[in-house]
Amino acid sequence: MAITDELEVLLREDIRQLHELAALLKAEKDSLTASDVKAIAPLTQQKNTLLEQVRERAKQKIHILVKMGYRPESGSPSRFIRSAGLTELHDLWATAQLALDECQAMNSINSRIVSHLQKRLHRLSDIFRGATGQQKLYGASGEQTSVNQRTILASA
Repeated sequence: MAITDELEVLLREDIRQLHELAALLKAEKDSLTASDVKAIAPLTQQKNTLLEQVRERAKQKIHILVKMGYRPESGSPSRFIRSAGLTELHDLWATAQLALDECQAMNSINSRIVSHLQKRLHRLSDIFRGATGQQKLYGASGEQTSVNQRTILASA
């Protein structure tokens, strides 16, 4: 198998798995918005498996590109592929990049949903502890914490 054929096979597999990852991220979003906690754990496991496979192929693609003469200091891999006149490979690379960008955007949305749910949980726990209406301070990582008015500073 020619070296360009190997790269093509890896790119096609990337595209397939990135579409699969996008479907998982959509399912994760649906589970998060429905507060279906039981569905999230298996989705996370499937996502991690896919991401590990994509990372492994990324290493393989870089090794193949280096064998083809690519040097990281010369620019992006897609530019190298285009300058080598490998139009079909360049199109596959661009398609994979678009699928990756879509996954990153969906992951960002899911991250915001998780952040919102965490804030809501914090507010609910403040209500349960009777800490509503108390002053809030920001911690080192930007999270809000309630200042308890009944904090004992010293005792005799």
